[in-house]
Amino acid sequence: MTAIDSLPPLRQVIADHELSARKSLGQNFLLDLNLTAKIARQAGDITGCDVLEIGPGPGGLTRGLLSEGARKVLAIEKDTRCIPALEEIANAYPGRLEVINGDALEIDPLAHLTPPVRVAANLPYNVGTELLVRWLTPRDWPPFWQSLTLMFQREVAERIVAQPGSKTYGRLAILSQWRADAKIVLSLPPGAFTPPPKVSSAVVHLEALPEPRYPANAATLSRVVAAAFNQRRKMLRAALKGTAPNIEDRLIAAGIKPTDRAEQISLEAFCALSREIDKP
Repeated sequence: MTAIDSLPPLRQVIADHELSARKSLGQNFLLDLNLTAKIARQAGDITGCDVLEIGPGPGGLTRGLLSEGARKVLAIEKDTRCIPALEEIANAYPGRLEVINGDALEIDPLAHLTPPVRVAANLPYNVGTELLVRWLTPRDWPPFWQSLTLMFQREVAERIVAQPGSKTYGRLAILSQWRADAKIVLSLPPGAFTPPPKVSSAVVHLEALPEPRYPANAATLSRVVAAAFNQRRKMLRAALKGTAPNIEDRLIAAGIKPTDRAEQISLEAFCALSREIDKP
């Protein structure tokens, strides 16, 4: 497959619109349309879904999502230089692409989306983690999205799927795995991008669970996990000293040794501790 639609190759689009990637915007463009279509397929069956895309750039993944049958793509792009290229895609896929020029951290996309919704994006490196945390911590659960299919630096992707006992296990793993099934579905070398970043990248797919994996108050769990990992070299009885009275007793009641450290504690145990801390 050499083309996925009737539009020009991405190298030509970038040349025509003078779209050199800007480091200040965290831009690294994927130019292989076969690869962007492959990433789009990692989002699952999108034929009956609206898809939210952040940072489409010249529109490689956008075209992949549309060619894979997305009902509609809502693309939020901060770089005004990219808008004409995205408008050309909108003309080629009438009524199926809406482009908003703005900052994804400041725009509420929900007024522009109809459920079911999936999110798929080659996220700009400088806002990727912040957006993920927002999507995982809404006021109400289940969230507006069914799944997230997101490109990150490999290091961030590994933190999302990390298990207890590993050096990458921390707050991001707890947050992601409490409310979603998370797995790395694709790895990409620096050479896949223009310009090549200094690090490898990976695509993570997160499928929202209907309810959190274990019962816990979200605010309490967040507070406990933050305190534990902010001082991850300390024993938990010291790291969590300020979180609740009689913390050693609460740790023991949750089945946790007070001398353990944060990276040894499973998600289930952190949830059990949160419930103990919420008891009068």
